[in-house]
Amino acid sequence: MTKTIRTVLAFVAGVLSCAVAMSAELVPTSKSALIVVDVQNCFVEGGSLAVKDGLAVVPIINRIAPRFANIVVTQDWHTPDHASFASSHPGKKPFETTRMPYGEQVLWPDHCVQGTEGAALVKDLDLPTAQLIIRKGFHRDVDSYSAFEEADHKTSTGLAAYLKARGIDTVYVVGLATDFCVAWTALDARKAGFRTVLIEDATRAIDLNGSLAASKAAMKKAGVTTITSDALVGKD
Repeated sequence: MTKTIRTVLAFVAGVLSCAVAMSAELVPTSKSALIVVDVQNCFVEGGSLAVKDGLAVVPIINRIAPRFANIVVTQDWHTPDHASFASSHPGKKPFETTRMPYGEQVLWPDHCVQGTEGAALVKDLDLPTAQLIIRKGFHRDVDSYSAFEEADHKTSTGLAAYLKARGIDTVYVVGLATDFCVAWTALDARKAGFRTVLIEDATRAIDLNGSLAASKAAMKKAGVTTITSDALVGKD
């Protein structure tokens, strides 16, 4: 065997070893939690703030859910006159912005109003080990994209403490929408000290004025790992 062939074989072996190690690291354990973000009727086809192809995340989430002993679900849960609604700002239109005490706020169509069918979770979600629902955005004057804290970056939802009390050190994030509530949840998970994995094909984006590219860059910079569901359950 020539030196060149030995070198190539050693390189291939090293690559395969790294791939196996990385695959093992991605396997959910009892210290992992799946966070299912805002898979609600308002955010899927036919909803008032529908994310393109939003329903497509449901079968993917259902396929990976059995791998997790710990699942947390979030719901947007707004008051009828919520400050993030364009209808609460005379003269403003959906997707314009305004300044709030905590910073710039995108103004949305009315959505996920407390107790309405639009705020309900999509009925086909199948999450047998879901243990907790975090309802966010219920304070009228503050929006809340993240599962961990409201948009003022001061008001905690209590999720970090809940997970840490249960020994969770890794979170996997899926749901709607990639560039808003999913990304903010992933970024805040990293800030709270959790290893964070985005399952990209189990999310869909709004992509408002370049928000998808910006959110991906922010998550990469923060150390969020991005995978597809095949890394957890293989290909059908």
